[in-house]
Amino acid sequence: MKLGPYELGPGAFPVIAGPCVIESEKHALGMATRLAEAARRLDLDFIFKTSFDKANRTSPSSYRGVPLPEALPIFQKIRSETGFPVVTDVHTVDQPEQLAGAVDLLQIPAFLCRQTDLLTAAAVTGLPVMVKKGQFLAPGDAGNIAAKLKAAGCVNFAIIERGVTFGYNNLVSDMRSIPIMQEQGIPVIFDATHSAQLPGGQGTTTGGLRQYIPAVARAAVAAGCDGIFMEVHDRPEQAKSDAATQWPLDKFEQLVVSLLTFRESFLKVGTDD
Repeated sequence: MKLGPYELGPGAFPVIAGPCVIESEKHALGMATRLAEAARRLDLDFIFKTSFDKANRTSPSSYRGVPLPEALPIFQKIRSETGFPVVTDVHTVDQPEQLAGAVDLLQIPAFLCRQTDLLTAAAVTGLPVMVKKGQFLAPGDAGNIAAKLKAAGCVNFAIIERGVTFGYNNLVSDMRSIPIMQEQGIPVIFDATHSAQLPGGQGTTTGGLRQYIPAVARAAVAAGCDGIFMEVHDRPEQAKSDAATQWPLDKFEQLVVSLLTFRESFLKVGTDD
């Protein structure tokens, strides 16, 4: 399977990163440019991620993003100026077709991962589709998501593991979920930043434990994930969405290098065996 231009497998390890939401054209393009520069330095299989709309914010007063017509030229500019593929979320069945000419991949949010019509609308665009596994789903249930995508003609897709609900306002990452889904023929990307969330944990906003992002990311790499997803911001504490768990831009390269080094050591052990 492919995610954008990248073949998934032992020789490729996509890194999907970017700010949670478009805060402005200037900020989105600036983040994309700086992440693209880091990706070139590290020779990454890089995909830039940002959302034009965060339709599942905790509070009605929370910042959601920009209108889709305003976002389309921003996505196109990011693609043309960085040369890297772009992915964004879709929330309604009319959005995938509108986005098809402006982005390279589509992402289904976790709360919508079972919405058959939305999965179908994304699949029929012909673009690769990444689906966030809902916090309420067992890994074995991901096979039904894959079946819906395949039935609609989608051959390039991946499931994103982002933790499972553990009591109130908490998530836990069960690393068994990675091989369980892979055994069903599904590539698995690990979402290192959302897995550190405390959903609704601050009353009107989602909290999080940013300090544990490297630990869960390393655990996912050790479990054999097919790529890493992380939200990254140049000023995380001032971010308009997911401020508690976006990873600092100035620490992005250090974390990625550590994960790639960690992965190489595990691949070597497997080869030696």
